[in-house]
Amino acid sequence: MWSDDDGPFDGEHYTLTRTMNVPQPVRRPRPPILIGGGGEKKTLRMVARYADACNLFGGPDLEHKLDVLRTRCEEVGRDYDEIEKTVMARLDPADPKATVEELRGYAALGVQHVHTMVPGVSEIEPLRVFGSEIIPAAAEM
Repeated sequence: MWSDDDGPFDGEHYTLTRTMNVPQPVRRPRPPILIGGGGEKKTLRMVARYADACNLFGGPDLEHKLDVLRTRCEEVGRDYDEIEKTVMARLDPADPKATVEELRGYAALGVQHVHTMVPGVSEIEPLRVFGSEIIPAAAEM
């Protein structure tokens, strides 16, 4: 699908008469693969083997999940640092200092991106706080 050969494919689970992907991905040799989830037996093993990035949940067990991922990478001979680490976390702009500290904690663990749910975004004030206090502090990390 991601090469110039759009010929047939006959695999264990799928049979395709033509492996066509139009338009072709911009990234070569393939699009980046992000695997989300923190399952220690299967998901993090798949991240170590196949993913360019992982998405975990923020929280008290994040450091443990990253340690498990590091172990899974060692098991398959993969460089842990070549996997982009991302986190999904609920960040509350009502306490910008605590939010910035939470982001610093993620950065200290090697997290490169945080996907967030922001409460109260139907109002302008939470967005103003994010734009004026939290994002500038995060940009310096």
